[in-house]
Amino acid sequence: MAERYPACVRSIEIKRQMDAGTLDQVSALIADAWRADGARPLNDHLWLDLRDGGRSGFAGVIARDHDHEHIIGYCQISRGNESWSLDLIVHPHHRYDSMEIAPELIDTALDIVAHEGGGHVHWWVFEPNNIHRQLATTAGLKAGRKLLQLRRQLPLSQDEVSSLTDLTTTPFVVGKDEQDWLRVNNAAFNHHPEQGGWTTETVQSRLSEDWFDAAGFLMHRTDSTLDAFCWTKIHRDTTPPMGEIYVIAVHPDAGGKGLGRLMTLAGLHHMQLQGISEVMLYVDSDNHAAISVYTSLGFIPHHSEHAFVGDIAAR
Repeated sequence: MAERYPACVRSIEIKRQMDAGTLDQVSALIADAWRADGARPLNDHLWLDLRDGGRSGFAGVIARDHDHEHIIGYCQISRGNESWSLDLIVHPHHRYDSMEIAPELIDTALDIVAHEGGGHVHWWVFEPNNIHRQLATTAGLKAGRKLLQLRRQLPLSQDEVSSLTDLTTTPFVVGKDEQDWLRVNNAAFNHHPEQGGWTTETVQSRLSEDWFDAAGFLMHRTDSTLDAFCWTKIHRDTTPPMGEIYVIAVHPDAGGKGLGRLMTLAGLHHMQLQGISEVMLYVDSDNHAAISVYTSLGFIPHHSEHAFVGDIAAR
């Protein structure tokens, strides 16, 4: 049987620096996949790497078919904290040929990892199917982490609001709080592949996003020392807008005092005051302590995302 995409009409291109035209094309592919799947491809880390393409550890692999103006497939690799993140997008109109398009994209991306010293790779997939599993197996990846998206409705109960009476929080001050925040974040997420190992550059890229609102980035200090925070985000591209507990952490030295629960409530209360009626957050499925706190606050599972993982040898 002849290949639907013979080599003469399909091309693979590696981009280390995204020009404006290619970024627009990849963004259009993301939008098409988002409409088809109901979930946005690329997490924030990968999206910012795409937008700022050219940073160390970034590569975008693009598949084109000469009979179509749009990109038919895209695979991105981005270096994170002690690991690499990978994401794959096949255009919804070409998914019947995923097993022809995707393997070359994934192999090219993993080859880049190998030539940059190798390392641990996470490929995150929203509700994986048998095609994802087959692609992972072919690429030498196996099932790994599982991420849960939990949701709850607002408003808070009066008892929940009352529990915040003695909690003092202040909004993040841009240009002043970055180093304090990095100290707490990197201590709390020391070995986390996405959230750990952040730098000033990493946090600055988030602060420059259109959605950033310092009033929803809540700091808690004890005797002037930052020991916990709750960073919220409002997704205004949904109807109605959706709130998110974007990042929340308590410094390990301040653990065991119930601050995680209180800071979650503080973030929820802030979003409630912004008119938000539904909130989400993401948590690793094996983080039983955090899940226990969130379920006690009324969060319930909405969907899961799975990582296929593997260790790529250096070449």
